[in-house]
Amino acid sequence: MHHTTIYRRPGMYAGWPANYGMWAWGDEIALGFILGHVKPDVQFHARDKDQPFVTMQARSLDGGQSWSVAPFPGKTPGGKGLSADEHMNPHLWILNDLDGPEGPQPCPGDVDFTHPDFAIMCARTGLRAGSRSWFYLSTDRARSWAGPYTLPMFGQPGISARTDYFVDGPAALTLFLTAVKPNGDEGRVFCARTTDSGQSFHFVSWITPEPPGYNIMPASLRLPSGRILTALRCSESRTTESRRCWIDLYASDDNGASWQPLSTPVADAGRGGNPPALLRLQDGRLCLIYGFRDAPFAMHARLSEDDGASWSSPITLRQGAGNHDLGYPRAIQRPDGTVVTAYYFNDHPDEERYIAATLWRP
Repeated sequence: MHHTTIYRRPGMYAGWPANYGMWAWGDEIALGFILGHVKPDVQFHARDKDQPFVTMQARSLDGGQSWSVAPFPGKTPGGKGLSADEHMNPHLWILNDLDGPEGPQPCPGDVDFTHPDFAIMCARTGLRAGSRSWFYLSTDRARSWAGPYTLPMFGQPGISARTDYFVDGPAALTLFLTAVKPNGDEGRVFCARTTDSGQSFHFVSWITPEPPGYNIMPASLRLPSGRILTALRCSESRTTESRRCWIDLYASDDNGASWQPLSTPVADAGRGGNPPALLRLQDGRLCLIYGFRDAPFAMHARLSEDDGASWSSPITLRQGAGNHDLGYPRAIQRPDGTVVTAYYFNDHPDEERYIAATLWRP
């Protein structure tokens, strides 16, 4: 295991890469995250909600050994931080600027999703009723982003998008999104698809029945057989202190029209839980990575040799964080087989949150 620091600065709160995305072209890697300010003595997320969060992007040209960091190279409504309204007080919300001149617009459909330097990133306002989502497109390895482009509401009380997709063709792409439940809370995952280069999206299916708690933050891929897998962050209740949190895996053999439970890769993800990152490795194994939010506060991985039907015991990538405010991983595999796993971490509950990466060989 080799650990690298992507961004760290005293007094700053850098977090939640899973909300944004990670994209790779050989040994060139781009990663999104959000940056705010620490406020000590705040339970769990020690962030200052009276100061703005701003969207950042890191880039490595050497397979994750070293990184440069700059502001997100795209337009955001009102110049505000993406996908972070729940971490700021209302006067700082990006929601306030969505209907202005910098708000999301219809996508012109002028991008080939199979372009070798393609990337898509989803963004949102908050997590509960009234949340809205949009997306950005890039064909220059995330050096610039076109958008924001509108995502529909799909007839739901709210849509809270994080980036989870795979490309189906030059004009076709499948997205996995989280909808707000009828009671106004997050969430329930569904599958959506565009066949006109993002000009429109249609609802395909719900992954699960409506849960009593939530099923959110999908991580999905298509196997060579055509089967689709999606891993879901699950909790018995809405609270971030929920004691029963896990990760389930679902499968579809009809291009997303219907879904069946396949396995529970992680029966216990710790207090409040954590989203999965899901990879199909070059040797055909599956790799699922997540933050474990109970002591010893760790980043874990599990491997599957049978396309997700069964999973290994946890592999510890890193442990010993100051508390359970950690994780939200993204991961890619380099051409040489090394997995680069990015996440946020802390050394003390009242100190900075930082973005780090672990480079390892499964």
